[in-house]
Amino acid sequence: MRRIAWLLLLLFAFAIPWEYSMDLGEPLGNVARVIGLLVLLVAIPAVLQAGHLRAPGPMQWLVLAYFLWLCCTYFWTIDPAATRSTLRGYFQELMIVWLVWEFAESAHDLRALMRATVAGSWVLALLTIANFAAADALVNGQIRFAAVGQDPNDVARYLNLSFPLAALLLQSERRWPWRLLAASYLPLGLVAVLLTASRGGFLAAVVALAGSGLLLAVLHPRRSLAGSLVLPPLAVLLWFTIPRGSFERLATITEQLQSGDLNQRWNIWQSGWNAFVQVPFFGTGAGTFVSAAGLGPSDTAHNTALSIAVSGGLCALFIFTAMVAVAVWSIAQCRGPLRWAMALALLVWLITSLVATVEESRTTWLLLALMALASRLAGEEPEELAECFPGGSSRDDLQVLSNPIL
Repeated sequence: MRRIAWLLLLLFAFAIPWEYSMDLGEPLGNVARVIGLLVLLVAIPAVLQAGHLRAPGPMQWLVLAYFLWLCCTYFWTIDPAATRSTLRGYFQELMIVWLVWEFAESAHDLRALMRATVAGSWVLALLTIANFAAADALVNGQIRFAAVGQDPNDVARYLNLSFPLAALLLQSERRWPWRLLAASYLPLGLVAVLLTASRGGFLAAVVALAGSGLLLAVLHPRRSLAGSLVLPPLAVLLWFTIPRGSFERLATITEQLQSGDLNQRWNIWQSGWNAFVQVPFFGTGAGTFVSAAGLGPSDTAHNTALSIAVSGGLCALFIFTAMVAVAVWSIAQCRGPLRWAMALALLVWLITSLVATVEESRTTWLLLALMALASRLAGEEPEELAECFPGGSSRDDLQVLSNPIL
């Protein structure tokens, strides 16, 4: 049973990036939700068969505390229907942290989860490019593209989080199919991010790709130099392929920063802050930011910390901040390129969280789950972890990437 649960968990990680592109309708929902429920149905008897749960770590206890607190907000929520719906979603998302902790046994399992995540992002990038290639989109003068069923900003966010993982796999994989998967994702993901014309996504992509390039350059300078020869033709290809309107939208980043409006986000944040100061400690109820701030049904907080503070109060924000702190601590327990890649992924996530609401995204909890798992493995089997994610060809290279970066 544990083997079946593990295979379903890998399939779950693979489906998360492109989940909204395959919706099976009510009552099933999207593909990741269906697979997640299957994982849970198999995981419960697998744990009962084993007779015990793996001892939880700090991340798992904090995730449980966070969910229980959000459940408590139902007693004073201003929108019971929204809170019930949010709690159902949270259960499906937060269980990722527990499932990865329970069923991932080794460093090879950690690498397999990363492979599945990058492969899922590969599919998302292809679906985004396919949307761009559609004849009707080009004829209608469309400048923002995303996989069917996805929001362009969300697509860019999902793609960006996989850049550090792809770079890590590229430098550590020994088998050429996996190396090809990782290497091809870097340019493919960049093309897809540009097609979304997401300004926040583009800035996060610059950070992710710069950090990934530094990782590869330090560990494999000769290969990186050879790979840099691809950059000029790639730039030319992008210039003649990406619609002018997409580039023009990205070029307004400086204007948006100077105006301080950030595409009307400032007004949303002011409304959210006014709602927060009314009930700062306990919040207005999970999933009620829109109602509390008096926004339209399609609006979001566009800021993760503010969304949590309004919905769950300072108590929820404190627990969530503690989870981020544990993630930083978990990264510090790792060594070499694994530490670098995990830290870079967390940095990209933090940048994204400033202008997006990501606490209800499965990718957030999968990322935290991978970090907690890496920390556990660093203590239990450091030799196997170093074998799966070698530090490069020289001791100096390993020393450079082993220094704390957070």
